[in-house]
Amino acid sequence: MTPDASAAPVRADAARCPFDHSALTGQTGPTGCPVTAGAAAFDPFEDGYQQDPPDYVRWSREQEPVFFSPRLGYWVVTRYDDIKAIFRDNLTFSPSIALEKITPTGPEANAVLAQYGFALNRTLVNEDEPAHMPRRRVLMEPFTPEHLKAHEPLVRQLAREYVDRFIDDGRADLVDQMLWEVPLTVALHFLGVPEDDMDQLRQYSIAHTVNTWGRPKPEEQVAVAHAVGNFWQLAGQILDKMRQDPEAPGWMQYGLRQQREHPEVVTDSYLHSMMMAGIVAAHETTANATANAMKLLLQHPHVWREICEDPSLIPNAVEECLRHNGSVAAWRRLVTADTQVGGIDIPAGSKLLIVTSSANHDERHFADADLLDIRRDNASDHLTFGYGSHQCMGKNLARMEMQIFLEEFTRRLPHMRLAEQTFSYVPNTSFRGPEHLWVEWDPARNPERTQPALLRHEQPVRMGEPSRHTVSRPLVVARVTRLTRDVVQLRLVSPHGAPLPRWQPGAHIDIECGDTGLSRQYSLCGDPADTHAFEIAVLRDEASRGGSAWVHDHLREGAALRVRGPRNHFRLDEGAPKLIFVAGGIGITPIAAMAQRAQALGRDYVLHYCGRSRADMPLLAALQARHGARLVVHAKAEGQRADLAALLATPQPGARIYACGPARMLSALEAATAHWPADALRTERFQTDAPTLDPAKEHGFDVELKDSGISVHVPPDQTVLAALKAANIDVPSDCCEGLCGSCEVRVLGGAVDHRDVVLTRAERDAQDRMMVCCSRAAGQRLVLAL
Repeated sequence: MTPDASAAPVRADAARCPFDHSALTGQTGPTGCPVTAGAAAFDPFEDGYQQDPPDYVRWSREQEPVFFSPRLGYWVVTRYDDIKAIFRDNLTFSPSIALEKITPTGPEANAVLAQYGFALNRTLVNEDEPAHMPRRRVLMEPFTPEHLKAHEPLVRQLAREYVDRFIDDGRADLVDQMLWEVPLTVALHFLGVPEDDMDQLRQYSIAHTVNTWGRPKPEEQVAVAHAVGNFWQLAGQILDKMRQDPEAPGWMQYGLRQQREHPEVVTDSYLHSMMMAGIVAAHETTANATANAMKLLLQHPHVWREICEDPSLIPNAVEECLRHNGSVAAWRRLVTADTQVGGIDIPAGSKLLIVTSSANHDERHFADADLLDIRRDNASDHLTFGYGSHQCMGKNLARMEMQIFLEEFTRRLPHMRLAEQTFSYVPNTSFRGPEHLWVEWDPARNPERTQPALLRHEQPVRMGEPSRHTVSRPLVVARVTRLTRDVVQLRLVSPHGAPLPRWQPGAHIDIECGDTGLSRQYSLCGDPADTHAFEIAVLRDEASRGGSAWVHDHLREGAALRVRGPRNHFRLDEGAPKLIFVAGGIGITPIAAMAQRAQALGRDYVLHYCGRSRADMPLLAALQARHGARLVVHAKAEGQRADLAALLATPQPGARIYACGPARMLSALEAATAHWPADALRTERFQTDAPTLDPAKEHGFDVELKDSGISVHVPPDQTVLAALKAANIDVPSDCCEGLCGSCEVRVLGGAVDHRDVVLTRAERDAQDRMMVCCSRAAGQRLVLAL
């Protein structure tokens, strides 16, 4: 078994295994590795998983992110980076089992399916290359934003009509009375399917879910098989009717027209299978996602109140709800070749259950992941829609529907509240949403009774995921403390007392500097567990581009400002046996939080703090009181300059060095640690030279965007970031100097000419990521995961 650095502590007699042997069961998995108690007990059909999948597998995310489940016969994967890597590689990790029955049915149920001629074939969800991508491209056009806009009036009309039916009742089951039927009607309209008996289609859809992802009891399997068989025959009948008028609107008719030009790509068997799968996929996930979102928002009244008061927050609230409590709990993949996932050997032929809902709660990617934060700037990184070439084609239709539903509810029923109830779910591994969602309100307080004009207001729908720059967090300066003659410490709080996200040491926030157009990053230096405030310390630097001067000149107690984040590109390795911290001047801000965390963890650490004089070293008194002899002060005025070469002359096994400070100090550190392992030194810079491009010294190159299927040319006088934005590819960015790490992009092919100051030597050597604001291609071509 390959060790995982973040796994549970090991006993001395099990030094090569990452798990505490006292937790083992005596069972072994297919590779001979021991099965832990958590893995043996894992059962996705238990109520705990149905109610809250991320919490149910929290133990796995924290201790055993890849494990074999004897009950399920699957390997289970729970962390964000591992799951995203699986989605990215659809050759090693085939989607072919995505629609396979997770619970094999008995011969009687199989005979029932056979009598209906049930023969569900490959669809876009579960087919491999080379068939998948040509089919996806041929059928993609109706899913583009310009085509989806045509469906917006219908969605708005239906949302209005259905709310009209119960607006004066004071009580409703949102699932039964709206959230199932409206997405189903929209789905049928999109597909071009006539609106037959929707109650029957609902039962068929549930049966399909149970048949594919559930665990029906033997006595239930025959009834489920009859429903699935009838569904299959109905899909065929609808398709036959469509063939009589292929010019009619609808995605299925579009597929019939494409079949004329591409008969080898859009086949009869594909169309029949896609008709059935499409009816489920196009509505069930949206119905469940909206029900989950409404339940979640009403469970957090202060958040519900915020979006009622400011509807512009709805698009990002949708993304955060999809992340926090999405409708897709897990997907499945088949391993086609011996490989590793999260450092664990997985043999060819293995089946994977990839718990995307767990990935969406991974603290390594989402700060304070359990917090519902509708201003989270990376909420749209969620994996609810999958990722890569098999990402959900209908994601933007779902986003549009959810935005319109939330707009209708917040505008017309802002006083809505959850009724007392117990939530139940259809037991299955993958799709989840409450079967009922009872809400209550006082009809006498309906705003439209006194403000009928509000029904005419419409919030623009955002097609696609929100840009990180569209969402910021309003804060107020609660306290300004002068630490030195040119450093102030700011305590920033929510104007309404709402909790702020917990953060990990090394994180920073972006401050919008009023109407200057400037956005600057400042490391958080307070207590990471303090959810009441963010604290930063800012050095006034007259040589800067104006951000620090604006902070010093404009921010006083009571001042309002907007921030984004927190984000972390300078994360502490909490498993390192030895931690060496080096800070220069204002570079103490991220290092102070790291040292506090090291102390709390009981790690072996030392903090070297360098400065001109003690009077010019912010936070010094507090650090001395906290760290005592572990703090070594190097004050130039006292003749105590740090001899970095001598301090780091001997590499220490497993040690990590974290440093932040002036460029000259960090360059000296790089030289002093050149003989250390490549990833031992990790730095954060607060100043760098702005990148400049001399066309006479640069060369043009092409960038292939693997996930978008397009190529972009980058001329000698343009950055990759600028070329991407010109091609309407939204990439987050802030400093544009290779300093903050905001624009990091995964590299799938080609050699990178790294020019940033974010990546470590080992990360640069890996050639699998780059900062597109400054780095370039070393050759003629790069392939990026965009």
